[in-house]
Amino acid sequence: MTRTALRLDQVDELIRTYRDVLASHREAINRLNVYPVPDGDTGTNMGLTLESVVEEIPADCAEMSCLCRAIAHGSLMGARGNSGVILSQILRGIADTFAAAPEGRVDGALMVEALETAATAAYQAVMKPVEGTILTVARRAAEEARRVLGEGGTSLSQVVEGARAGAAEALDRTPELLPVLAEAGVVDAGGAGFLLLLDAALHVIDGRDLPPPPADGGARPTDFDPAAMGHGEGDVSDLRYEVMYFLEAPDEAVPAFKDVWVGIGDSIVVVGGDGLWNCHIHTNDIGAAIEAAIDIGRPRNIRVTDLAEEVEEERWVREAASGPQAEPAPRPRVGCAVVAVSPAEGIGRIFHSLGVQELVSGGQTMNPSTADLLAAVERAPADDVVILPNNKNIIPVARQVAEHADKTVVVVETTSVPEGFASLLAYDPEAPAGENAAEMAEISTDVRVGEVTRAVRDTTCEAGPISEGDWLGIDRRGIRVVNSSMTEAAIRLLDHLVDEDSEILTIIEGAEATPADTRTITEWAAGHRPDLEVEVHDGGQPHYPYLFGIE
Repeated sequence: MTRTALRLDQVDELIRTYRDVLASHREAINRLNVYPVPDGDTGTNMGLTLESVVEEIPADCAEMSCLCRAIAHGSLMGARGNSGVILSQILRGIADTFAAAPEGRVDGALMVEALETAATAAYQAVMKPVEGTILTVARRAAEEARRVLGEGGTSLSQVVEGARAGAAEALDRTPELLPVLAEAGVVDAGGAGFLLLLDAALHVIDGRDLPPPPADGGARPTDFDPAAMGHGEGDVSDLRYEVMYFLEAPDEAVPAFKDVWVGIGDSIVVVGGDGLWNCHIHTNDIGAAIEAAIDIGRPRNIRVTDLAEEVEEERWVREAASGPQAEPAPRPRVGCAVVAVSPAEGIGRIFHSLGVQELVSGGQTMNPSTADLLAAVERAPADDVVILPNNKNIIPVARQVAEHADKTVVVVETTSVPEGFASLLAYDPEAPAGENAAEMAEISTDVRVGEVTRAVRDTTCEAGPISEGDWLGIDRRGIRVVNSSMTEAAIRLLDHLVDEDSEILTIIEGAEATPADTRTITEWAAGHRPDLEVEVHDGGQPHYPYLFGIE
């Protein structure tokens, strides 16, 4: 049966179908990524955005306006990466139009209006729109839908079919508009993800089959000759970092904020309103990108991604996919490998740089299972393995792994990330696990460690009464500092931990840390411990804005 209009239940079905088809195509879309096309994981980011939308929808939504508010808010709050932020604007444009549907009916004419509103919103979100991306594909879908309607194709299925045809044609032509796509022999990843929205709509409207993921893993070879496309040095961006955060700021202050960002980066997307904005930029100056927000409001949920690492990963993916197999080349075997538990991506990168072969996600509030650790041990390219749990709650689980693994496994009972970092200074990949563990444990116990976190309830401790929301400075002995200020708690904790014999202070910034806060701490160290060498690393860990290691 072909539907003449979409009502509440069908719009809900459309969103959930789009979520599902994005999930099934996620890896195929990821394989289309080429730098500097925004996002190293377009399929993942678009999929996570839709997951957030679906989670936002109340179970008791009885009106179209309720559903559309959930779609708009869920897409804003859940948008990941450049592609996810642009997709959030497309979904919000559609939702805003659907919310005004007469009698809750979305017919062909209203669908055209929704696609046009979505395309306009997507272009307005991007400071420097680039053709050959999802923007072009969304715009051509709207244009073709309008053409069909103008020629008398008023039915919902005719309009969406026209939109899909226009989007598909635009997608196939994206390499003509963006030379880097032609060079890599692929079409735009974000555009491919958008096309699935129209496939989901047609599935709901007339029951046609959803497209299966491509058997080639996502590669869409083109007929274009890269040598004829006029490539130059400027075709590949040298901006290294992707910075994203939510910004709480007055709407009237955002235009000036955007002007600051234009001077320090590209791939700029700022969307939102009513005091809450989702902000995305590629830049070489992380500090300036965040300080621009501090000048007008409060940034939160700050995420920084090293695009250079994503480019290297994408290069490997393309090379692997073009060979006889898509599996990664075996890693060199070592005499003894290290498995470390890491609470965040940034910390994981540091562990890898220090020689760790396998990471397991986990930490405070997210303890990995025995099976998680055991699987990492089995993947490790060695018969001897050292485990760094980096959290006291994970140590018992790590001990169980040592009892059940077929390999020789020794646990170095590190209770914090700084201890884990320090222990790796003694790691020798050719030494036996027992010898490594002994040396690593000795170093880790010599490190003074501290952490700053927020109290979740009222209580008392030796440092005094604690109110929910207070900042706590904690070391191995327990809570040493209670303060209403995060930076004051951090400084007072360091005053306890750093003495005249201390040589190196390692500061690991968490998700809630800001450049201004870090600067306050490092300036205190320079003024009060002038002989101390200070190293600052972006860890990105949740719950703990600062972790300290003192050697």
